[in-house]
Amino acid sequence: MVIFLLLLIVLLIGIIMFQVKAKKQQSVTIQYVHRKLQAIINEETSEKILVPTANQEIQQLLIVLNALLDHNQKVLATHRKMESSMKKMLANISHDLKTPLTVVLGYTEILQLNHSISAEERQRLLTGVHSKTLEVLKIIHTFFDLAKLEAGDTNYPMTKINISEICRKNILSFYDMVTSMGLEIEIVIPETSIYALGNEEALDRALNNLLSNAIAYGAGGNVIGLSVRNDDTSIYIDVWDRGKGIDEYHIDNVFERMYTLDDSRNKSFQGSGLGLTITKRLVELMDGSIQLSSIPYEKTIFTITLKRMVY
Repeated sequence: MVIFLLLLIVLLIGIIMFQVKAKKQQSVTIQYVHRKLQAIINEETSEKILVPTANQEIQQLLIVLNALLDHNQKVLATHRKMESSMKKMLANISHDLKTPLTVVLGYTEILQLNHSISAEERQRLLTGVHSKTLEVLKIIHTFFDLAKLEAGDTNYPMTKINISEICRKNILSFYDMVTSMGLEIEIVIPETSIYALGNEEALDRALNNLLSNAIAYGAGGNVIGLSVRNDDTSIYIDVWDRGKGIDEYHIDNVFERMYTLDDSRNKSFQGSGLGLTITKRLVELMDGSIQLSSIPYEKTIFTITLKRMVY
């Protein structure tokens, strides 16, 4: 009996010592996790908290904490990217507005200070002022349009639209310009009407941007094209050219704000860098998508995909 009691006492002491040791180890682990978490937050590193432990509760806690850290890193990366984009946008806005405004200022100073200029020269300067003022207004409207699109402050109701007719109308609106530049046009549009779920105004603007882009950057290939094709569920609109194209390195960036294709296209044509961004937003408003593929000097294709309607 005495031996049994001694064994029981030893067992109880062992259990108590094990619990004390486990609690101490748990406390040490929690303190380490706290210090590590604080260091990761303060230093904004991409580390994870790795602790070998058999405690299931701590394991679950580490899983949740690491998931939160991963989410936080993605949020920080997005924030940095947006901050960089905004800085670039502000710099480009300043440059895009400064250039025509400087010309306007120069013309008005000549008109104000030089009283001996001829009527013909005065008219030329006034025409220049008018032209550059319109250019400034266009830039401002472009930025305003993107701001409204990204804020969701637009009204593009979705209806059944005739893709064949809309595409014909848009390519014909560029026909005189293209032929005057000596470019060829290849048009492949089904004679029978095909319909999609979308908005005609939004599609008009998207196609106008893509066709303008093809003419501005792809004229070196001497041909631009527009084709419409479809399958059972979707309609595909291809706007293409055979110009210099876009290097693979740049393809993922062309739809970002202020990306002006400086390194991959013709530098003599530089816009606000928002045309393709606006185009992408407009297509997405119609529950569609837009993709780009490019083989330099062979074919650069922007493809709009919309949901087909057959009823």
